[in-house]
Amino acid sequence: MGTTYGDWLRQRREAAGLTQVQLADMAFMTRSHIAHIEAGRRFPSKEDARRLDRVLDTGDVLISFLPQDDVVVEGYFEAARELEQQATVIREFAPTFVPGVLQTERYARALLSVGYPPVGEEERDKLVVSRLERSKILTDPVTPVVWALLDESVLRRPVGGPEAMAEQIAHLVRLTESGRVRTHVMPYGIGAYQILNSTLTLMWFEDQPPVAYSEGLQIGKVHDSPAVVERLQGAYHLALSDALPLQESLALLRATAKDYGHHD
Repeated sequence: MGTTYGDWLRQRREAAGLTQVQLADMAFMTRSHIAHIEAGRRFPSKEDARRLDRVLDTGDVLISFLPQDDVVVEGYFEAARELEQQATVIREFAPTFVPGVLQTERYARALLSVGYPPVGEEERDKLVVSRLERSKILTDPVTPVVWALLDESVLRRPVGGPEAMAEQIAHLVRLTESGRVRTHVMPYGIGAYQILNSTLTLMWFEDQPPVAYSEGLQIGKVHDSPAVVERLQGAYHLALSDALPLQESLALLRATAKDYGHHD
């Protein structure tokens, strides 16, 4: 396996006799940000790369070899999953399916049963367990603060059948009623809006810059360019302003769960 961007940074740091903490202090960054870059989970911003080049006396290597915005992170979801576990604030947008961190077991199993190429039952069981592991971040009563903006089609698509949907929506209702998750529904009547064409996750952290994650079919991207993240945050909040208020969203969730629950 070839040397990655993170490997090269670590090698240059160690050659300079610096710890992650020392490099972070000299480059006006956080130690955890340096650790994420070296582990291949994130890339520095252009400004950070310039400071790292200056501190490590590497000319303009780190800025020159900084991946472009359209490069997909290898193992894209694994990087996003690790960031999700560290976030203090998470804001989700889902145009089609319930976000993974909010899925029930039956709903997750139904989704994972229609992948291509198909996987065997044993492999599917592992994928379901992995997905449900993500929801453990909700066992803390406060952190992370989670908002979910759901297109109405998420509620109308009968993933796994009526019983699975009734259970899934009831789960969302419980999380929302308890205050653990804030859920808003974007009604059909709005028509087109800013972020309709992609899933989007916004994440904030205690000691590092915010990131965004977008995903499509077999492709995902962790965005940590400050300018890109700011644009995506703006688009999310503009869309959120058109969604149903919390109590109206809850009423729609309850009514939809009841409809599925009484399905013949």
